[in-house]
Amino acid sequence: MSVLLKSLLTLGGLGFALGLALSYFSRKFQTVGDELFEKVKTALPGSNCGACGFPGCEAYAENIIYKDAPLNKCRPGGKEVADKLASILGKVAEVEEPKVAALACRGGKNECAEIFIYDGGRDCRQAYILHSGNKSCIFGCVGLGHCASVCPFGAIRMGDNHLPIIDEKKCTGCGICVSECPKNVLILIPRTKLVYLACVSKDKGKAVKNVCSVGCFTCNICIKACPYGALTMINNLPTMDFSKCTDCGICVHRCPSKSYIDRAKARPYALITPSCNGCGECIKVCQFKAIEGTPGERHKVIVSKCIGCGECYKVCPVKAITMVGALGFQVKVS
Repeated sequence: MSVLLKSLLTLGGLGFALGLALSYFSRKFQTVGDELFEKVKTALPGSNCGACGFPGCEAYAENIIYKDAPLNKCRPGGKEVADKLASILGKVAEVEEPKVAALACRGGKNECAEIFIYDGGRDCRQAYILHSGNKSCIFGCVGLGHCASVCPFGAIRMGDNHLPIIDEKKCTGCGICVSECPKNVLILIPRTKLVYLACVSKDKGKAVKNVCSVGCFTCNICIKACPYGALTMINNLPTMDFSKCTDCGICVHRCPSKSYIDRAKARPYALITPSCNGCGECIKVCQFKAIEGTPGERHKVIVSKCIGCGECYKVCPVKAITMVGALGFQVKVS
């Protein structure tokens, strides 16, 4: 037998023996911390999306065990995972409100013209380097689908109008698409949020109208129309205070450029019952002239004009108004 073969066999045997020894001693002297780490790691979904702020599930588990990281940072796992971690560690987890990704731009190819033919790499970031993309609005969605390619859950696909379509059932709110979008047109909103502004343009007036038919051109109508003072103009954009907004939808219907999105699948309409005393308070708050009637007599709702905001319902002193027609929809009373 050659010297080389003997050496290989000797080294191989030695390596095998050392491997067995290491395996034995690692199990024999395994610490409680190691066991706890394995339990925590197993409780995590293993998607390694990075939404927790760490490189992956294993890194997050290490930080939970050894650096006391918060238990509520796993967005894909949500409350279920947070509760598992709390049970394993004997702690209480503060669960964040579930979020979902939303597109803050409505300017697809039909609403926002292209100013040149782009024939480069099919990646939004590459196109962004060249004149911020080929859309006439420099703030709008590039439309090449980088967000769809980076989504680890297959929750985004590109539509025929060159805008991403988000499957809210698949979206975990991990935020990867948000951080990867070069135009910052993807945002995270609470899953319960129904109304939001779908425009990020910092221009105003004709500068917006000339490039996009659905862009916000700073008319201030929505701000004046909001009954709750939830909108403030900042950098030429109405900025919404979610803590004040009741999702009434008035801004959606008053916006002349249709820049707002209403995520409600259906909205109810008001119905005035015979107990109405004709006080007229409902007429005062209805911005859409959807209620008519003579003072002192029962009023009537013009259903075709009613948007289901519920403002009349909130002010009726005799509770003669009900909201009907949209199963599961609840009017928020501030």
